[in-house]
Amino acid sequence: MGQGHEPRPVRPVLTEPSSSGVYLARHGQTAYNLEGRFQGQQQIPLDATGRAQALELGERAVAYGFATLWCSPLLRARETADAVADRIGLEPIEDARLMETDSGDWTDRFFADVRAEDPQRFDAFASGDPAFAFPGGESFAEQEVRVEAALAAVERGALPALVVCHGMVIRAALHRRSGPDGLEFRRVPNAAIVPLDPHAAEHADLGGGAATMPS
Repeated sequence: MGQGHEPRPVRPVLTEPSSSGVYLARHGQTAYNLEGRFQGQQQIPLDATGRAQALELGERAVAYGFATLWCSPLLRARETADAVADRIGLEPIEDARLMETDSGDWTDRFFADVRAEDPQRFDAFASGDPAFAFPGGESFAEQEVRVEAALAAVERGALPALVVCHGMVIRAALHRRSGPDGLEFRRVPNAAIVPLDPHAAEHADLGGGAATMPS
């Protein structure tokens, strides 16, 4: 599940403005993204496509004039943030609350195997069901609490800010702020820039690569 791609031309336009002053970026592609495999909180590096995506993300980030750069400490996010940092001249600030969901017993397993074994629970994960919890791992509700606390700290700092993180961190952040009606979950492309504003995110041109399954 998930496909690689050649780097696309850098887009000169900014995505939809974020009323919060915070923008979220998903890390570049990893081999696990391409293979359709749960990486959870493992230290998985970017693959060659992911490294190219991270460089492209750095080019797109220039236009925003970011004052701070935050990231998850997981290797795939840190490598992406380092590529952006080299281009925009900011030192990444790590926050462990921005890590991907702890995928528990599903860590290192292939999506296809888990789907065949437990289709109902896998579909809940894949659809971003707010009630979902990984067997032996973290629930989306638990993740939302820590992600919101991290983003509150980001908002207290210098803005605009870019936060390099993970697909399900972006899901958590937008769901937490979207109100009682919620926001329909959609996969975020690797190296996309997403405004921390549910309405803006719904209409934004995110850029980035293929919309691989978060894991």
